[in-house]
Amino acid sequence: MLKTILITGASRGIGLLTAKSLAAQGHHVYASMRDPYGRNLSIANDLRAWANRNNLKLEPIELDVCDETSVESAVGVIESRAPLDVLINNAGIMPTGLTEAYTVDQVKETFDVNMLGIVRTCRAVLPDMRKRNSGLLIHLSSAAGRFAMPFFGVYCASKWAMEAYCEALHYELEPFGIDSILVEPSGHGTDLVQTAPAPANDERVNSYGLLADGRDRLLDMFKSMFTQNDPATDANNVAAKIVQLVETDRPRAIRTQVGLDMGVDALNAATAPIQAQLIENLKPVYTGEAGNT
Repeated sequence: MLKTILITGASRGIGLLTAKSLAAQGHHVYASMRDPYGRNLSIANDLRAWANRNNLKLEPIELDVCDETSVESAVGVIESRAPLDVLINNAGIMPTGLTEAYTVDQVKETFDVNMLGIVRTCRAVLPDMRKRNSGLLIHLSSAAGRFAMPFFGVYCASKWAMEAYCEALHYELEPFGIDSILVEPSGHGTDLVQTAPAPANDERVNSYGLLADGRDRLLDMFKSMFTQNDPATDANNVAAKIVQLVETDRPRAIRTQVGLDMGVDALNAATAPIQAQLIENLKPVYTGEAGNT
């Protein structure tokens, strides 16, 4: 069944690839981005032209995940036209550098996009989805959402937080026929490496001696890896997996790993039964069934 889909951060990278891939399958896709009539005008126009040439339903729409009014407005426009079936939370930033050297304001900015952006979009779409007893939330996490890694402390922290939030939603939304699921890509060839925010506190960076250059060495490693054209690092893999999840019937797995494994599958497999048992033990309490026994 063809669906109406909203994807955030669709001006570039995985978001752009996913928007096109879903539209190519016949879905009606709203490719959201900041400032589609200003700095992203050429991208928005290219998307419209591509959709028109191919007779596809792909529409750029203005949405800033850091602005609640912007989020509510975009969702309102979509819902006024047709029920929104799928939300894909893709927008994100990847700070890379010595964790201590990121200022409090920088950490807040990261969480505002990577974590609170998801809170805003989910709160905007869920009331109508719950009324319809139908919907799908797909959240782009990362292998960094399952591991802690040096020089990715701020990024990992934001992804760990979003994983907890999105998984809690999964259990709470099950009775409404809504899936909240996570996609966990490893390193893929997108511009996240080129746009990775550096820590602002140079004095703290320099006080780490040889480690001060660790950010550059890590980013160079990723850039070198992506130039090797390994199929496992092709961002189209992530887009294809998202299309598959959109077109799969319930129930869907809570977590789906994409790309070089890095041990994520093993970790997910090891923790899944523990998590499942915890939920099973809690379910009589939070559903109210315990009071009826």
